[in-house]
Amino acid sequence: MTDRLYYTDPYNTEFDATVARVDREGGRALVRLDRTVFYPTTGGQPFDTGVLGSHRVVDVVEDVDGDVVHVVSDATGRPGPLGPALQPGERVHGAIDWPRRFDHMQQHTGQHVLSAAFDRLFRVRTVSFHLAAESSPIDVAREMTPRELAAAEDEANRVVWENRAVSVRFVSAEEAAALPLRKEPVRGGRLRLIDVEGFDLSACGGTHVARTGEVGVIAVTAWERFKGGQRLEFHCGRRALGRLRLLRDATASGATLLSVTAADLPGAIERLQSDAKEQRRLLVSLHADLARYRAMELADAAEPTARGRLAIAAIDADASTLKALAAAIVSRDGFIVVFTSTSRPALVVVARSAGVAVASHEVLARLTAKFGGRGGGKPDLAQGGGLDAPSDAILAEARAAITA
Repeated sequence: MTDRLYYTDPYNTEFDATVARVDREGGRALVRLDRTVFYPTTGGQPFDTGVLGSHRVVDVVEDVDGDVVHVVSDATGRPGPLGPALQPGERVHGAIDWPRRFDHMQQHTGQHVLSAAFDRLFRVRTVSFHLAAESSPIDVAREMTPRELAAAEDEANRVVWENRAVSVRFVSAEEAAALPLRKEPVRGGRLRLIDVEGFDLSACGGTHVARTGEVGVIAVTAWERFKGGQRLEFHCGRRALGRLRLLRDATASGATLLSVTAADLPGAIERLQSDAKEQRRLLVSLHADLARYRAMELADAAEPTARGRLAIAAIDADASTLKALAAAIVSRDGFIVVFTSTSRPALVVVARSAGVAVASHEVLARLTAKFGGRGGGKPDLAQGGGLDAPSDAILAEARAAITA
């Protein structure tokens, strides 16, 4: 089984090891060593990257036997054949990407402290944790109020700024049973415990900083309801600084665009939303007035037929506008309406006034049978789309169907 050097010294960035085995699977080269500082994806924490000799380590996983498997690439960075190939028994020098490792150490330690604050202050249990590339979500057992979240955030940062020691120790399952662990271990046997001095004691196989001060700061940045509880997003250390810069730049840009201070930005946005809502209401009203006047125009130009007055036209409008114009006209007695859009493929609306002996859906069916498209409706109103023909050809066919 691989000797995991990161268990006792997560600050160790380089090492020498002996190649124990090399496999190829699905075009990938898989390297097992007798010892490693590379952390495999496990326990909610992602893997380390780095180099083994001249090869890039692009993934690290744990196999069913508990060995650490290094997925390596060629010099181009592509996962695949080794060259020159590593051989079993060969000595190789490895090094991890330290900024990535330290970021994971900051986030993982910050999670321990924050989860302990939730538990100590409000008895809220952490259900799961995942250390992602940009943010770190924590799922908790119940929904917490903004006031509770702020209090837990303050408590967690107090522990960070007190620069408490974070130590590692190994105990048996029996010894662990007598200790005040924050949560029940998920496995038995020999356990690795992470002890945040006087604040949290948890079984964990991840990498952590040596003192809480290295976490820098813990910031809860978002939350939402999730599976009967709550999902929280938090950022520590350098990630928190990056999030602060993002919020700062977005706030500054918004304040500049609206010519207000950052503190006045929420009120300015609220006023904009209110103004936009009023403008939309006014626009709807104006469109309705315009439709009524346009409908009157079209009704006045309607052609007399044996079945009723035929209002027929190609109009540059969408389906809802065509339908609204048709409805306004057939609300009066004695009208038949056929409107098509000027766009191609065309939209078509066919409608009739009550008592007029025309079946709108039959007229539309004749049009779609000849020009393609699809649609449907009832005798008093039908609409369709996708008719692949010029508007004048569609209108001519509709006139022929109605006047036949």
